[in-house]
Amino acid sequence: MSKGAIRGILVIATNKKALFNYFILEKFSAGIVLTGTEIKSIREKKVSINESFCFLNNNEIFIKQMHIPQYNFGNIYNHYETRIRKLLLNKQEIKKIKNKLEKGMTILPLRLFLNEKNLAKVEIALAKGKKLYDKRNAIKERDLKRKYEYSFNK
Repeated sequence: MSKGAIRGILVIATNKKALFNYFILEKFSAGIVLTGTEIKSIREKKVSINESFCFLNNNEIFIKQMHIPQYNFGNIYNHYETRIRKLLLNKQEIKKIKNKLEKGMTILPLRLFLNEKNLAKVEIALAKGKKLYDKRNAIKERDLKRKYEYSFNK
C-alpha cells in the first residue's frame, strides 16, 4: 500500500485545524458532484480543504471554499477552482444532520479521499467550536503525551 492508503482508501487531503478548533460530534461520508477536470486534479493530490466549510440549503448539503486547482491539460474545459460543490448524502443522513444542527455548531470537512472504487468522497463532521481554554488543555495534553513517550523511549 502507498503512503496514506488505509484499507483501500487513499487519503488525498486532511483538515488538521478542524480537529484542533472543534469538538467532533458525529462523522458522515459523502460523495461529491465533480466535473471531469476536477477529479483529475484530485487524483494528482492538488487539493486543499483547510478553509472549506459545509452548509445546508433546501435539504441539500454543499461544500464551499474547497480549493481544487485547474487541471494542467484541461484547456477550455477547466473548472472554477473554489466553486460551490454539492455533497451526496441520503435523505436520512441529511435529516439527521439538520435535526442535530443547533446554535454554535457547524458542518466541517475532515478529509478528502478516494475509496476502493476510485470515487472521490469527503468525510464531514458535525462539530462544535472549542473555547480558548479548551484549546490550551488540548495543547497541554499533547505536550504531556510527547514528554511521556520521549521518556518511555529513552
